[in-house]
Amino acid sequence: MNRTVEPATFTLERSFYQAPAQVFQAFTDIDIKRRWFAEGEGWTTDSYTLDVREGGREEGTFRFEGGAPIRNETIYLDVVPDKRLVLSYCMIIDGKRISASLATVEFLPDGQGTKLIYTEQASFLDGADTCKSREEGCSYLLDTLGRVLTQQ
Repeated sequence: MNRTVEPATFTLERSFYQAPAQVFQAFTDIDIKRRWFAEGEGWTTDSYTLDVREGGREEGTFRFEGGAPIRNETIYLDVVPDKRLVLSYCMIIDGKRISASLATVEFLPDGQGTKLIYTEQASFLDGADTCKSREEGCSYLLDTLGRVLTQQ
């Protein structure tokens, strides 16, 4: 097997009408986060846990349309309520680690709402994933977050 690593960094920004505390809560409340992160059309959630605190973990196993298990293993490194999250996570598909990342989520006041800045530094392993694919996936999740926030 050819063992390769492709490092990459990307940043996404979103503006939400809700205050930073409410947007932060959507990342830390398991019931809300499940709605935008762990569930969706075509997806089955085999397991999902969330413990947002320094040293806390978030873990989930998902399947898209009955396919191979996709596992997310996250460790929270820095938690400043309503301000920022810094986390490290790995993605594993069918038992094969495809990436390892460091992500920072900033929740900045923007008038009555929030400017969210998501920055990810990733190492894509052995050609199993790409920065373009990950950026598109994260963008989709943040758009889903926006829809969930407007439903509350």
